Amino acid sequence: MSHTTKDLKRQLGRIRRIKGQVEAIERVIEGGGGSEDILQLVASCRGALNGLMAGLIEGHVRYHLLPPADMVGAAQAEALEELVAVVKRYFH
Repeated sequence: MSHTTKDLKRQLGRIRRIKGQVEAIERVIEGGGGSEDILQLVASCRGALNGLMAGLIEGHVRYHLLPPADMVGAAQAEALEELVAVVKRYFH
């Protein structure tokens, strides 16, 4: 879904960090870690997934729902920025 190499690298980096967080949860559970540690790791993983979701939604909106940049009016551009801001606030 990412449309530039920069976006792709950033999203893959996020996914690799999430993978590491999930593996950490597994290690703590297997090692008999305390519930506080597990809950903290799960909360961190959830935050990372929310950040990934917000980024994917933003990319989709910017690249698939708007006409080319030279055809976007000021009102559309402002509405886009407002939507992206709301999505980011929701997921963070």
